[in-house]
Amino acid sequence: MNEPSFARIAGVFFKIGATSFGGGVVAYLRGAIVEQEKWLDDDGFLRVLELSQTLPGLNAVNVAVLTGDELRGWRGAAVAATSLLVPGLALVTLLSFLWGSLQGSAWVTTALAGAAAAAVGLIVATTIQIGRRQLTDPLDLALVVATAVAVGGFGVDLGWVVLGVGGLSILLHRPGSGRRSSERASSRVTPA
Repeated sequence: MNEPSFARIAGVFFKIGATSFGGGVVAYLRGAIVEQEKWLDDDGFLRVLELSQTLPGLNAVNVAVLTGDELRGWRGAAVAATSLLVPGLALVTLLSFLWGSLQGSAWVTTALAGAAAAAVGLIVATTIQIGRRQLTDPLDLALVVATAVAVGGFGVDLGWVVLGVGGLSILLHRPGSGRRSSERASSRVTPA
């Protein structure tokens, strides 16, 4: 792969920042980074996404930083993150000035509800695209379903669910647990 120019990195991440929002941005990031630009493959994107979720801050910004760093070092990271953030910053600044006169409007409420639904759909699509490679063990699938049901169905606070299900996941997949998660993970990788 040839090294992309800083202008190309800026253009791709600016477009993502200008056309995506909320949790759905991960779908746009994957589409641009993996499918369109082919800067990373699915395994590389999943690695970057997993690492971004362990870092403080927004996942999308962390993915931009890590991808930019892989492509062009710290300068690529700075260009990617800045380009991703500028459109949203400009839009939020503009909307903050307009909010006082628009907050009771029925079309604004409807537009926000539609945007939320679109974001959920994008998250589900990305989860299916990435999850089909990672969630091959029935126990792992059961943990995902348990998390969704606890939070979405019963309204259990996400913090408690993460502590409970996360703790159980760590216990089940720790080295020496007999689950042999490292062998399962290596069997998922297909030869090139």
